[in-house]
Amino acid sequence: MMSHSVTIRTATVTSNSSAIIINTGYLKSFNGLLKFLQLALGIVCVGIMGHQFNQLYVRTTADLFFLLIVTTFMIATFILILSCLASISTESIISKTIYELIYHSIGFGLLLACSLTLLVRVNDNKYSRDHDLLLGASICGLVNSALYLLNTIMAVRAYRGL
Repeated sequence: MMSHSVTIRTATVTSNSSAIIINTGYLKSFNGLLKFLQLALGIVCVGIMGHQFNQLYVRTTADLFFLLIVTTFMIATFILILSCLASISTESIISKTIYELIYHSIGFGLLLACSLTLLVRVNDNKYSRDHDLLLGASICGLVNSALYLLNTIMAVRAYRGL
């Protein structure tokens, strides 16, 4: 006679009608909270860089690279959060696929690269009037890349079934 363990998961769902179901328990989970923080930091970075782009600001390749990568992963993370909120089964299914592992590892690498590139450019131009804002954006990008690394580690564990 073999014994085995069974894990039962429950989901918190909010619904006012049978048409719309919102998986509110997702944002209370560690994975959901981590993605929400990634989205929030992405919004901060895009906001800072968007504010810097006006007619008087000299755009560099580092600025454009940072804005492009941060915007891309902010939108993709928003879509991922939205899909997990809109469907109860999405959260449990997508975490077991290789999609999250690939997505978060590429996000980590690209966010790290663009944040370090912007940080080097900002430190080369220490006396610009926008130094502090751009330094803050690059630091937020570095923190965001650390969050993507943490999510990559969690995705490896979920994909391997650990």
